[in-house]
Amino acid sequence: MVFGKIEYLNLLPFHVFMKRFTKSSQQSMSMHYKRGVPSKINKQFLSHRVDAAFISSIRAKNYKNVNLGIIAKKEVLSVLIIPHVDSVNDSASETSNVLAKILNIRGEVIIGDNALRYYLQNKPHVDLGEKWHEKYNLPFVFALLCYHKDEEFYKKIEKNFLKSRVKIPRYMLNEASTRTKISQNNILNYLKHISYHLDTKAKMGLRRFYKEAIKL
Repeated sequence: MVFGKIEYLNLLPFHVFMKRFTKSSQQSMSMHYKRGVPSKINKQFLSHRVDAAFISSIRAKNYKNVNLGIIAKKEVLSVLIIPHVDSVNDSASETSNVLAKILNIRGEVIIGDNALRYYLQNKPHVDLGEKWHEKYNLPFVFALLCYHKDEEFYKKIEKNFLKSRVKIPRYMLNEASTRTKISQNNILNYLKHISYHLDTKAKMGLRRFYKEAIKL
């Protein structure tokens, strides 16, 4: 079993959960990880080199998924546009590049930990999660937990993750802070902006995104 692991801070609580969950699971001995940015993991999943992963919403439409995703209720802090005349995509992203086009916001798309560091410098930016909410009054779903096989296993992950209150161990928070050069307090504040439950309203937001993306 190969799981695509995106090591952005927005998935830190999920990785903490998985570390504990797989210790008590029969699948733990056979689970391996492939690491990469979202666009790379998307390609590996589509080619079946990865069995499951959080897949960019724009690529996830025709694949099986559980009710877990990377979701912004309003502002997200880590998916930004740096305003300037030319539009520049982020090679690490796919969904966010499409989102910028839907919202008709010109500039450079920047995502993930790089975007969060940029945000924390108080430089000029547009938060795409916030702009989406202002326009449609819906959450924005950036990615879905998709799988090719082992459906029962991933539904079990969904059930257990959603009912758990994940506390990030201090050593893991310190490691994440050192790796990203973002303070522990800023990481914890950022994670308050991320939701993981693909609930009814998030599904409405996802359907709206697909509807608008077709028009491009």
